Order: sequence, then C-alpha cells, then structure tokens
Amino acid sequence: MDPIAKTNPINTSSASFEQFLVDNGFVKSQVITQLQALVQQSGQDISQLLVTQKILDEEDLAKAKAAFFNVPYVDLRQLQIPPSVLTLIPQESINFYNFVPFDLSGKNLKVAISNPTNLSALEALEFLGQKQNFQVQLYVASETSLGVAIGKKRNLKKVVGEALKDIQTKEAIDQKPAEEKREAKPQVIEDAPIIKIVEVILSNAIEGNASDIHIEPSEKDVRIRYRIDGILHTSLMLPKSVHASIVTRIKILSNLKIDESRLPQDGRFHMDVGKKSVDLRVSILPLIYGEKIVMRILDKTTKAPTLDQLGVRGRALTWVNENIKKTHGIFLITGPTGSGKSTTLYSLLTILNTTSVNIITLEDPVEYFIEGVNQSQVNPDIGLTFAAGLRSILRQDPNVVMVGEIRDRETAELAVQAALTGHLVFSTLHTNNAIGAIPRLVDMGMEPFLLVASINLVMAQRLVRKVCQDCRKEIPISQTVKEQIEKELVGITEDYFEGIDRKDLKMFKGDGCEKCGHTGYTGRMGIFEVLPSNTEIQDLILAKSSSHKVYEAAQKIGMISLKQDGIIKVLRGETTLDEVIRVTTE
Repeated sequence: MDPIAKTNPINTSSASFEQFLVDNGFVKSQVITQLQALVQQSGQDISQLLVTQKILDEEDLAKAKAAFFNVPYVDLRQLQIPPSVLTLIPQESINFYNFVPFDLSGKNLKVAISNPTNLSALEALEFLGQKQNFQVQLYVASETSLGVAIGKKRNLKKVVGEALKDIQTKEAIDQKPAEEKREAKPQVIEDAPIIKIVEVILSNAIEGNASDIHIEPSEKDVRIRYRIDGILHTSLMLPKSVHASIVTRIKILSNLKIDESRLPQDGRFHMDVGKKSVDLRVSILPLIYGEKIVMRILDKTTKAPTLDQLGVRGRALTWVNENIKKTHGIFLITGPTGSGKSTTLYSLLTILNTTSVNIITLEDPVEYFIEGVNQSQVNPDIGLTFAAGLRSILRQDPNVVMVGEIRDRETAELAVQAALTGHLVFSTLHTNNAIGAIPRLVDMGMEPFLLVASINLVMAQRLVRKVCQDCRKEIPISQTVKEQIEKELVGITEDYFEGIDRKDLKMFKGDGCEKCGHTGYTGRMGIFEVLPSNTEIQDLILAKSSSHKVYEAAQKIGMISLKQDGIIKVLRGETTLDEVIRVTTE
C-alpha cells in the first residue's frame, strides 16, 4: 500500500469527530458513550482511549482523522525521510508541537501531524513556512508513525557525539590538573551534556520498545545495551571518562546516594516520552571497573494482554479458566527472570477483576496499574517483606490475593495457610518447569500433604519472539527436522492442533523489513506448560515420587511440555524453531 494516501470519499458531514466515527461505521454509538464516561476518570481523550482500549488500531484512527478533516494520510514508518528534510524544522519545534517534515518538492514542504486541530502547532508551521519561504502541505499521521520519524532525527550517536564534544570543550577550558580531576569524586552538577546523553539513552530505549537498559563499564569504555524482544543489542559505546557522571545523573534521578559506590543500590524514577508514561526500576551493582546500571522499563500506559494474546490455547486454556474460577487454592506461575510471569498474573487478575471481588496484591514492584485492584508494593528497607505484607493483607478481607514471588519458607507457609482458609492465591516461583515447583516448595520446608491440599495448578512459561507478519514467508522443512518434530508431537491430543494440517506441516520465518528492523521478529508471546492437580498427581506428590513419574501422569491427562507448545506455535507460523530451541534448551 502507498504510504501516502488520499482518504476514500465517505460521509464527512458529521458535526463532531465522535459522531463521524459512528456515522461511518468505525465504532458503535454505545462504545463512544462508554468512552465519554471514562474521559475524566482516565485523563485521556476519546482518541487516546480508542487506541489504549484496543477498539481501533492506531493507523485506522489516523486514517479516520484524515478523512474527517479532509487531509491526506501518511504512514511515516514506510518512508525513507532525507536527513536534509528533517533538519528544515528545529528539533525543539518538532518535540514541542509533535509534527515532522518528511518531503520537499520545490517550495512545497510536506509535514505530518497527529492532531490537525492543534492551533498553536498550525500557527508555528505557518510562521516557519513564511520565514523559510515554503508552502506547507499538511498530512495526518499516527503517534507511533511520528515517533519513528522523530527517532530518526534524534539519531542516538549524533546527539551523543555532540554532547561528548561539549564535554571535551569544557574539559579543555577547565584549568584543573588531569590527576586532580581523576581523583575527585563526581560532583552533583546539572551538567547539560551529561543530562542530554542520559535523556537520549532513555528516550531511544523507550521509543524502541526496549524492556531493559544496560550501562556496563569496562577498562577503557562504557557499553550501552538495550534488551528488545528478549535479546540484548549493543546500541552505543561511550568513553570511560563519562561513566562516573552518567552514574551520578541516574543516581540523582533515582534519589540514591551519589557518594556510595561500594554497595549495590536499588531505586526508581518516572519519565514521560511522547504519549508514553513509564517508570524505570534502577539496579546499581559495583564491578571491578565501576558501577553497572540496569534499568527495567515499566510502561504504565500498557494494558495487560488477554490469555489468547499471550498464547494460552487448547486444553491448557481450559484448565486455566477452570482454576481461576475456584474460590480457594494456589495458582503458581514458574519460570526464570524475564519470562513474563508478572504479565500473565496481571492478565488473570484482569479477568477476575469485578466489583463483587476484593483483589489485593503485594508486588515488587507494581508494573501494571489495574483500576479496581488494591495494589501494594514491598519495601524491605522498612520491614515490609512479602511475608510481613501477606500477614496484613489477610486481615483486609480479600477474596483474591496476589503475592509477587514466593522467595522463602515463611512466605510459602503463609500462602498455603491463606489458600487453606478460603482465599484464591496467585504467585510466582523460580523453577525451570511446572513439575519442578513441587520439589522446590518441599525444599523450602513445606509438607507434601499441605501442597496437595492447597495447589490447584502450576503453569511454567517462557517468552519467544513472534515472526513479523509483514515479511513472513514459508520456508522448506528438511526431512530430519520433520522427523524430529513428529517425534516431539507424539501423544498430543487433537485440540492443540486447531488450524494445523498434520499431513502438510509448514514453517515460516520473517524475511526482514522496515517494520521489524530487519530482524524478522516483532513482539513476543508465551509458550506454556500447564500442570493441573488431579487425584493421581496428588497421590504421587504424597508418595514423594520422582518428577519423571509425575510428568508421565500429567502427559496421560493431556499436559504438553514447553518445547511441544513451542513447536505447535512454530507450525502455526507464530514463531520459529530457532526461538523455541533457544528458550527451552536445558
């Protein structure tokens, strides 16, 4: 499709944009009425709510705006914008008014904007056009589309390079001897170049949908890495001379002790980038070459996905739905750090979140904010641990309790007692698979008969990258791979194979395009191993049987392993075999 498109001739006689959406079948009138009630409560306008509530795709909303205002639509993600055009409007104006120049033909300058009713932005464009003798032609683009173009202009290496030059200039002017500078502690100075470097590192990570930022010192330089879709990518190398100042700046933002460099520190701060409102959880660890910083990005504007979006399907989905409807017991999710356990918990709580249920959580930290759920955060510095918080929660008359993680015997005992006294408890545990949760809890000191009486279901998970649907293509399957796949799928019930032709197995991969950054992948989904508690499995736990025997009994009732679930998703064209092997190899 042409990235620059005229809108189709449709009914534009509506009095308001909301009415226009209804008149032209974009949304139903009842939906607009419901969203209008949410406007004051959420602090967002109708357009934002349509996207955040996943009623309209962001690009479809932009096309609707273009049609209503009789302005052409443009998708900047598909355009190669010349650097000479991007520099025609100052960066400050682009950031402040949220518009981007993308094409210049003679004296005709094409500019994309997300909100064509922003009068101050239109006046600024008119002024800039007159000043530079351009005829400005307006186009409508989505927020994401604009963000991509703005990101291109705010080139990470270019901005950081300019800031480093500023630092070198300041150092040349400074009359202090070099030895004295090296020995001095980093000062609490609002150093403009350092502020700029830190801001660009953070904003580029957020705009690039990274989940973590790593700032790693070595003997001679500092490496900046972003974790995107579970994979770390080196983004930038900085001179070692700026490391201490970057650490100090982040400590100031996180309200940490800037003169303490020998002990680990944890903090948190908030940042707004465009329409995104994010919290950054900061962890600082002293290494031999300086302090390493890892920042986890928590997007507060993101809604918890549905179980289907996560990838829970087949018999596993049936078991999950059955067990979250129970009034008491423990629902455990297991997996290593960064495997999406918290997101799955939030998805389950969202399903249970009704006015008739009292849900209380104890988290470290609060990652998603769910309206109607009572969310609290642990604070070990003042003695508010998971165990101490859980005791208090049980006095708050909860129906559903979510404990972020079972880390010790005390928390495990309290969770079991809560489950046995009429509460539905959700929590996580660090084990490699679902069956491994049982010996882990026994190792913590829990009696098998208590586990049998309290555990409803254990679900293990991993995250795999999804194949980009814009550049997806079918790939041939070698005979060896085909035989391995068929061997793995022996004994799996047919309900897991919905939409798959067992006689004609197919695999896909992403060829690499602009939308996926030429990686072939966009976004992530889960692969799952779900172990429900039935009489046979309970008897095996009581008898302290081996994990292998428990696994065999679970297979008989239809449980599939993480690897098997991954292979089924490979055959659906949702991920690749390489991804499944990467996350399931033990």
